[in-house]
Amino acid sequence: MTLGFAPSSAVPAASSSGSPSRLARMLEPAEWTAAGIPLLRSPREVVSGLHSRHAPTPSTAVVAVLDHEERLVASASFTRRPTPADGWEFRNALLAHLRRVIPHDLRRRVPVRTAVLLYCREGDERWTEEDGAWMWGLRDACTLHGLRCGAYITLTGGGWQVLGEGRGGRSPGSDSPPTPLGEDSALDRLVPRIASGAPEPLRRAAAR
Repeated sequence: MTLGFAPSSAVPAASSSGSPSRLARMLEPAEWTAAGIPLLRSPREVVSGLHSRHAPTPSTAVVAVLDHEERLVASASFTRRPTPADGWEFRNALLAHLRRVIPHDLRRRVPVRTAVLLYCREGDERWTEEDGAWMWGLRDACTLHGLRCGAYITLTGGGWQVLGEGRGGRSPGSDSPPTPLGEDSALDRLVPRIASGAPEPLRRAAAR
């Protein structure tokens, strides 16, 4: 894992002096690791599959729900607004898209499905406050939707990185063209519900 901190070029400079409440709604790498986030068995396969399905560009978030065998059940993508990073805002956006593509699991005593987040951004693989806000938002959205909180993955020009795990790769990256999904991909074993959208008003471009 690459240790280090860097300001996110996707966040306005003014955000660095944000309110204490906003800064509290983010998780640092050590907090994320201590939370016991389950490891992905095949992170490269998950990243490649989501990249092929949603073709994310910088500022695009892809939230996906996986079953206990790491098969894709549903996914949604949307572009984040150019505002200061705030975990509460990110939580609301993630929760809204989860509700569009999959029913909640709040009646279950123990979560059986896991939500992961792939975020495409500018910059390098080092953790940023923006990443911390996404981590906070993903964890909270999972709790409110009855899901287990899974991996947070960044996609940059240098490739992909599972933050907190120390695993990553050079391909795909934020500038990589989408490739056809392979028949052997775990993300192809189910026909998931997929949605893509933009900032409010939310736009549902595709679903099945």
